[in-house]
Amino acid sequence: MKDVLRLILEQGTALSVEEIILHIISSGLIGIAIYISYWYTHIGTAYSKKFNVSLITLTVLTGTVMTVIGNNIALSLGMVGALSIVRFRTAIKDSRDTTYIFWAIIVGICCGVGDYLVASVGTIVVFIILLILGRVRNENRILLIIKAARNNETAIEKLVFDYFHNKALLRVKNTSPESIEFIYELSRRTYEITYKKEKSITQLLYELDHVDYVNIVTQNDEISG
Repeated sequence: MKDVLRLILEQGTALSVEEIILHIISSGLIGIAIYISYWYTHIGTAYSKKFNVSLITLTVLTGTVMTVIGNNIALSLGMVGALSIVRFRTAIKDSRDTTYIFWAIIVGICCGVGDYLVASVGTIVVFIILLILGRVRNENRILLIIKAARNNETAIEKLVFDYFHNKALLRVKNTSPESIEFIYELSRRTYEITYKKEKSITQLLYELDHVDYVNIVTQNDEISG
């Protein structure tokens, strides 16, 4: 039993100071490439500078951990046990953020074990893919909310149907004996046609009798942290 424990503890290979510095610096340099990619693909949408800086530090920290662990099974088990008590509860605002988190971790692992070629080639390929396809702006949805007297139901439906050329999607229709409320969903492109018409949808709706209010709300799917 003692021989087995000794073998486990001696499995790690000693690294020189130059190798340790090279592992950490290389992870930091590639982390900067991740930083630039995140900035370019998210600017003007859901960009968070704090999260972007965290990507660099995550890459460096992962590379540092992998440098410490090396091939040492004992340290690996200890690190897994230490990390298992940490709970990550950060809300992801954009589905692309998950890609960047995995990218930073994988680069850190590659640099930490000295596979600079794998880290570099993988980073170049992912960078190019995100450079070409990643700069996507979230198309916010427009909600048109109308509350009016119940006897205006047919007139409102016909007006909205004709005004937006059957591109307004009815999401909610709440009714009571005296009133009715509509919630229509529009794409931003569909809503922008209102700028080209003589009268806005709001003006036309208020020209009907007994319209209580017309609200226009922008909605998106981002999660606030």
